[in-house]
Amino acid sequence: MKTQAGTDNWKIVQSQNWEVNGIRLGYALSKFSKNKNHQTGNEQSRVRLHFGLKGDYAFTYRQLNQTFDLAGGHHNLMYSSGIDLEIYNKTLEIETFGIDFPKNQFIALVGDTDALLQDFVTGILAGKPMILSDPWGTIDISIQKIIDEIKINPYKSGLKNLFLMAKVMELLVVCVDNYHQIKKESYKYIKTKSDKERIMAARDFINGRVTDPPTLAEVARSVGLNEYKLKVGFKEMFRQTLFGYLTERRLNLASQYLLNTDTTVTELAHQLGYSSPQHFHTQFRKYMGVTPNEWRSK
Repeated sequence: MKTQAGTDNWKIVQSQNWEVNGIRLGYALSKFSKNKNHQTGNEQSRVRLHFGLKGDYAFTYRQLNQTFDLAGGHHNLMYSSGIDLEIYNKTLEIETFGIDFPKNQFIALVGDTDALLQDFVTGILAGKPMILSDPWGTIDISIQKIIDEIKINPYKSGLKNLFLMAKVMELLVVCVDNYHQIKKESYKYIKTKSDKERIMAARDFINGRVTDPPTLAEVARSVGLNEYKLKVGFKEMFRQTLFGYLTERRLNLASQYLLNTDTTVTELAHQLGYSSPQHFHTQFRKYMGVTPNEWRSK
């Protein structure tokens, strides 16, 4: 992971980049000194699968002639010949991940696999700027897990390329399925855009406290919702309980670190905020079906 500078008001403090078969993947954590407008863009003709992992921002996409106002935990697939953005950061920290496909390679990869993708490809072939889904997708635990795996991956050379290509395709499939599911959803408890943004903010808050799990009351206070609405709204949006999400995120990270690092089970239990190695051992076995050491030696 590297650190690089941005402007006086904006710095990318952490970044990771990968490339496989001409497909570019990138992660960035950006910090801002204040909330303001920023201009960015390029002249490349590429399809981008974009993820907002943390933070709130609005941006105007001039090629699409659309403005989006987004809270953390969102994703979408978009295309234009060149891109010209005006971004307004509403939080001082924004975390993003993205996959950029060469246009012709993307078209060859998806073929006639899915009706939603076919409409998207038809627009690309006609030279139209396109965005795949309205509304934007939400980042559930399955999507977050794949992104974590890409960031932690230990492979080198050919195996690394094979791994990255597999994860790119898996992420694309899971995201497209997520768009289909969202288009069918009718929320019972999430009544307003503000409710949705607060539930997403709760997910951001939990992700920032993976190693120091908060109480339900802490999460509710941080996003300005009562505990009942937080619980039912979180389950409605992410299809699992708030603490089910937190447990799964911690143990998914643990499984990756066990396979890809030399961190001991005791050290890992401490790093992930478990009260004892025994508690971590019990939780891991319940979730994975094997002990941490059995998982590491598989």
